Amino acid sequence: MKYIIILAFVASFGSMLCGFLLDLDYSEKLIGFGVLGLFFVAFPLFAYYRWKDKDIKDYMLTQENLNKMKETQKRRKS
Repeated sequence: MKYIIILAFVASFGSMLCGFLLDLDYSEKLIGFGVLGLFFVAFPLFAYYRWKDKDIKDYMLTQENLNKMKETQKRRKS
């Protein structure tokens, strides 16, 4: 999965770079496809890869997590 993400990023960035540097009739399309590939392929794959084994409740502001944060702040001040 890591290599697919790297390949998608390099392909998208390469397409954008070629669009900027080469003087072609379809340079704007290369830039556009590079941006689309970056935001609709590379970033979602990266986000899934980084968050697949995480529990979403650990990152939500529930009453339990707020109480843990308050306890941690009290321990730091003491």
